Amino acid sequence: MRFKLLGKSGLRVSELCLGTMTFGEDWGWGSNQEQSRRIFDAYAEAGGNFLDTADGYTNGSSEKMLGEFLSVPGERQRYVVATKYSFNSRRGDPNAGGNHRKNMVQALEGSLKRLRMDYVDLYWMHAWDQLTPIEEVMRGLDDLVRQGKILYAGVSDVPAWWLSRANTLAECRGLTPFVALQIEYSLIERTPERELLPAAEALGMSLAAWSPLSGGLLTGKYSKKGGEEKRLDKAPGFVDMSPRNLAIAQAVGAVAAEIGRSPAQVALAWLLQKPYVIPILGARTLDQFKDNLGCLSLKLDQEQRRRLDEASAIVLGFPNDFLTRPPVREFLHGGTWDQINR
Repeated sequence: MRFKLLGKSGLRVSELCLGTMTFGEDWGWGSNQEQSRRIFDAYAEAGGNFLDTADGYTNGSSEKMLGEFLSVPGERQRYVVATKYSFNSRRGDPNAGGNHRKNMVQALEGSLKRLRMDYVDLYWMHAWDQLTPIEEVMRGLDDLVRQGKILYAGVSDVPAWWLSRANTLAECRGLTPFVALQIEYSLIERTPERELLPAAEALGMSLAAWSPLSGGLLTGKYSKKGGEEKRLDKAPGFVDMSPRNLAIAQAVGAVAAEIGRSPAQVALAWLLQKPYVIPILGARTLDQFKDNLGCLSLKLDQEQRRRLDEASAIVLGFPNDFLTRPPVREFLHGGTWDQINR
């Protein structure tokens, strides 16, 4: 396991993050405490130090398990612990969820109790509630940093314009900026390349990729095999089994078969070779998790990456595609584009 700086901060996090949404069986799936402990130990043995959870995961069981695993003296200090807020904890109560300061404070207090900690290293705003002013969010998070209850702030599942405005506001007012962005990103879900990835790169932020295997689709377990559909009837409802996505999974499987690796390792290696992207690994069993860790020793060559890129290519849309048209570049640069060191 190697390490990356988290955004513009000096914080060192491992190149793979352990996602713990599968810790707990409260939602009818996931891992029991014993299996979760084994996955945690396997991640630790591989040299990982970046742990991701949330107040709402498995009704709080995820945070409770993580708190117990880190309760051994000296263990807490080794890890970068990240949790999130925004999900509603009391149906019917409009202030029991959202991005606003009241929920931010009460959600963090609950998380700290479940985690058995005095502070968390990284606190994510979990998803944009479309109501709370950006100024309230950034000032609230900055207050928590000044109180020592969180060390860094991150944001998940927001539009690129919101992200850009938030960090610009923080910069202008001397507030704590977001150092990392967490979004869905994989060979299946590449639409963040239109706006979110360029925004994160321009702002110097790390990108944590959730669902890097697209709900298991990129592991090959729902792909066509031997001319017959394999377990398509058992795919969960949130897995998009469109012809396009099945074709991408098949392309991943073909590369994997040629190099003697699992499809999951190929899909994760594609992400790992992007310098500021940190895949979040979430597995239900120890065997799945150990297989995923195999991506650390895999380096895809240029031809393999080209095949995967072409199989999963998306239309970037306006203005991205417009600005790359040869006539437009000719109008803007007068034939000098290819002479400029970019």
